[in-house]
Formats: sequence, structure tokens, C-alpha cells
Amino acid sequence: MSRIGKLPITIPAKVTVTQKDNVITVKGPKGELTQEVNPAITVEINGNELIVSRPNDERQNRAFHGLYRSLINNMIIGVSEGYKKELELVGVGYRVSNTGNLLDFALGYTHNIFLQLPPEIKVETKAERNKNPLVILESADKQLIGQVCAKIRSFRKVEPYKGKGVRFVGEVVRRKSGKSAGK
Repeated sequence: MSRIGKLPITIPAKVTVTQKDNVITVKGPKGELTQEVNPAITVEINGNELIVSRPNDERQNRAFHGLYRSLINNMIIGVSEGYKKELELVGVGYRVSNTGNLLDFALGYTHNIFLQLPPEIKVETKAERNKNPLVILESADKQLIGQVCAKIRSFRKVEPYKGKGVRFVGEVVRRKSGKSAGK
């Protein structure tokens, strides 16, 4: 049995979960999310508990069992608490500003990079004196916020010699020493 798949999911008081055909819909204070589930996997809703089960121990069904349990759990956490990611821009002259959901990055290239975010994501930028600029993203959808963070990080990957680039707040970057000084 899958260790993750067999764990029951508790549904908080403010969250409603409905199932129609193979589509799970989760509504809560932070929004509404839907997920289509493979027909082989069965989802049972008993009061404030949700149980995901599989018909047999085939390899594909075992994989789907844990996957859909995690996806549904992430949706429930997202609509009740939400997800928050913080990115910092480390480098001289690196800046970011936002106008609504349009982000404007200055990352050392000859041009600025503009990124239009989906409406499901709330964004905030902070630029304080003598501190690295921050981008704070909030959303109910864990997959979407992770994908947007990966896209932002791809604009300027963290390099190991000076540590410059876009990184998560608190991320540890392994540094390299560079050229050896003496002969």
C-alpha cells in the first residue's frame, strides 16, 4: 500500500469538496480549484474526511494513488491557507517593480524583462535601501505558483562564483572558490 496514498485527508470546516464524474472541486475562502482524477482511482468523501483508494496493485495504479492524494491535499491546503513564495534578486543593479500583475525585471541585461502573471496570483514587490529586492507571490494553486517561480528564476539563474541571480529567500547556494591565487 502507498504510504502517502493511504493517509486520509481531513477537510477543514470552511472548505467544501464535491465530486462529479471524475472531477474533484474544492471551494474555500481563498478560491476554488478543480482536478480531474483518473477513472481507476476512487475518491470517497465521508463527512470531514476524504479517502483515496486504488483497485489493484498495478504499477500505474500505485503511482496514481499517491499522486492524486497529494494533488487533492494540496488543493485543500491552498483554498484554506494559501501558498506563499518569496524570491530575492541578488546582484548589483538588479531591480523589480510591478504594475498590477505585470512584473518588470532589470537583471543586468541590455533590456528589461516583462512577465504577465495569471490573475490567480497576487504579487507584491519590495525594494528597501541596502537590502535585496523581493518578489512575494501568493496563490491558492501550488502547481501554478511553483511554475511561475521557476519561470522567474530562469531569467537569471544563481551562479556559484559570486552568488548573483534570482533565488528563494533563505536558499543556500554552494559557492565555488574560482581561480587559485598563487602558483
